[in-house]
Amino acid sequence: MKKSIMVTCAAIAAAAMLSLNGSALADEAATEAASEAAGEPFRVGMECNYAPFNWTTTEEDEFTQPITGTDFADGYDVVIATRMAEALGRPVQIVKLDWDNLILSLKNDQIDAIIAGMTDTPEREQEVAFTDPYYESEEVVIVKKDGDYADATSIQDFSGAVVQGQMNTIYDTVIDQIDGVTHQPAAETFPAAIQALQAGAVDGVVSELPVANGVIAANPDLSIVRFDEGKGFEADTTVSIAVRKEDTDLKDALNNALSKISTDERNDLMQAAVERQPANE
Repeated sequence: MKKSIMVTCAAIAAAAMLSLNGSALADEAATEAASEAAGEPFRVGMECNYAPFNWTTTEEDEFTQPITGTDFADGYDVVIATRMAEALGRPVQIVKLDWDNLILSLKNDQIDAIIAGMTDTPEREQEVAFTDPYYESEEVVIVKKDGDYADATSIQDFSGAVVQGQMNTIYDTVIDQIDGVTHQPAAETFPAAIQALQAGAVDGVVSELPVANGVIAANPDLSIVRFDEGKGFEADTTVSIAVRKEDTDLKDALNNALSKISTDERNDLMQAAVERQPANE
């Protein structure tokens, strides 16, 4: 009987040891997995063609992130992407994509997030999830400085004008709020819309204020029309980070990181991006 008790105790001790070892191994495996995940790059998609939010440059500095062996991405979005990656404990990787491919690339797991001046809309929410806004802007119209619309104060002053926006953006869809407007087919890229304006093919290009500020700084022949209160476009002017719907932990982590960046700091980061963007953007 005594021997039986001793054997039983020994068996219990052995089982406990195996359990502890198994738990230790599990903890070790979890730690290794977490370490490996932390080493994975935070892949962020953007156009790299929408200054001051994002642009491509061949000059490397403290704000840029590499795209290829010779090109770098810079801009407000790049700074935000870098801050988010730091909060996640992961290196950032900027992936340059056409605007129309951003959501598809996110859904196909080619990138982890979109930080590209994208607004959270009901249509986009059907495909992806969005964080809290990381910037709030103002909708304006860029016109020729000596043109017929330079003194406009209401969007209805553009009745009869030819107005254009970028394809698949809210800056194209709001144009129809102007009574009697000629809605020019959307431009594939924002720079293409500005080229059309300078060539006289359109009378105005709908934009957000930071982008317009950069355009005007580089093109003194153009000016910005800002509208009187209650006479502008009705639209959401915030931009948010897009992630896959199932990546709820990532969304929560990004929201936590964004909450630590004050509105004043966001405005300062945007102004700095406007001031350092290339003159040809």
